[in-house]
Amino acid sequence: MSNTPFGFNRPGDGDDDDRPQDPFKGMGGDMAQFADMLHRFADMIGGQGMGGAGGGPLNWDLAKNIARHQVVEQGDPSVVDSERRQVEEALRLADLWLDDKTTLPAGIRTPQAWSRSEWIEQTLPVWAKVCDPIAARMVESMGGALGGSGGDIPADMQAMAGPLIGMVKQMAGAMVGGQAGQALGGLAREVTGSADVGLPLAPDGVGALLPAGVAAFGSGLEVSGDEVRLYLALREAAHQRLFAHVPWLRSHLLGAVEEYARGITVDLSGIEQAVQGLDLSNPEAIQEALGGEIQLQPEETPRQKAALARLETTLALVEGWVDTVVNEAAEGRLPGSVKLAEAVRRRRATGGPAERTFATLVGLELRPRRLREAAALWRTLTQVRGTQGRDAIWDHPDLLPTSGDLDDPDGFVHGRDEIEGLSDLDLSNLTKAPDEGEAKKADEKPDEKPDEKPDDEGGGDGGGGSGEGPGGEGPRA
Repeated sequence: MSNTPFGFNRPGDGDDDDRPQDPFKGMGGDMAQFADMLHRFADMIGGQGMGGAGGGPLNWDLAKNIARHQVVEQGDPSVVDSERRQVEEALRLADLWLDDKTTLPAGIRTPQAWSRSEWIEQTLPVWAKVCDPIAARMVESMGGALGGSGGDIPADMQAMAGPLIGMVKQMAGAMVGGQAGQALGGLAREVTGSADVGLPLAPDGVGALLPAGVAAFGSGLEVSGDEVRLYLALREAAHQRLFAHVPWLRSHLLGAVEEYARGITVDLSGIEQAVQGLDLSNPEAIQEALGGEIQLQPEETPRQKAALARLETTLALVEGWVDTVVNEAAEGRLPGSVKLAEAVRRRRATGGPAERTFATLVGLELRPRRLREAAALWRTLTQVRGTQGRDAIWDHPDLLPTSGDLDDPDGFVHGRDEIEGLSDLDLSNLTKAPDEGEAKKADEKPDEKPDEKPDDEGGGDGGGGSGEGPGGEGPRA
């Protein structure tokens, strides 16, 4: 990118006689035209403050409007009363079935049926927490690329460039908001409930299904609509049990997302090329230049890698636990449960809503293999420890399997059993006083080696010294 931002000329560049006295003539107009352009530019982004109503760096008012326009444009029928009753009944029945398969109590107090537009409205507060750290990095990077720190702009031009940089930062917030709106609009057309992406998106105590999403999921599966709805209701209800009764999980998940997002760098190379020599008298051209897609790149730092591992592992564990309890609850009750479970796995493998969401909004690519490994671990835990022992893993984040444990589920389960089993061992031999065990050996030594001095004269170490002979290292260890 040129050191001269947006075509500004530095004093002394070129021939003084050829340089226009009005600095704005070099950009295709005079001072009056530039002032008029600023007014039009302000009108173009008027009402689209950097954070909308929330005051953050991302324009969520714009994001919401774009997302809703996208789903309405492609069809978003309102939920009718019969669909609402079907969803509410399915969620209540799902909770009854899950009572036998998990020790965690029901988490849904208010079952709801949402349209796609309602999904956008209801989940937007959580998306703001997820995406605002990335938006902040984007806005900061845009300001830095334009010399916002003052390093690239001469001192005598700071006053002129300052308002422009402020507007470009505002446009950056709108730009990120537009991209987030497009992503959420596309996601709203794929989700079946509030928990498809593994995050607690619904308000507290609310469980929801989207009748339009449920119908789209079951299309072509040759399974009755009632079965599809009930199976997806089981998944929604299982997610809500975790989010409601594992008190640290919500903050743990959202904190991991935020920590990972802090390590994201923003690739502005495409934008930098677009703004070179840009005609500032054309606000539409500015909007088009700043409308390119943002490229998110994770930093390869130890902190970033740790955040990535924690986020990916926790998401995999949530989904694996849900798979385990849902398939247990559906077995023998839903004839099409195997086919439905396979449809969920196939959806992940080809990049379902969760995978695309984190790739687009957070820059994280989830690996389906991790989800399969987590499900295998929970199944093994159920077989070895039972339902209560399996669910006890959620008592504290320190008990959760690590990324390495997912590579060896059997090793985690049996290894942890061995550690916990130490409490049942007789450890008295490791803590015996010397006069009970070692003193006897010490008493025998003078008979075996008459020339050695007694222990109290320095010949031994109270039963633990180097003169103990074979076996002396046992108590030491």
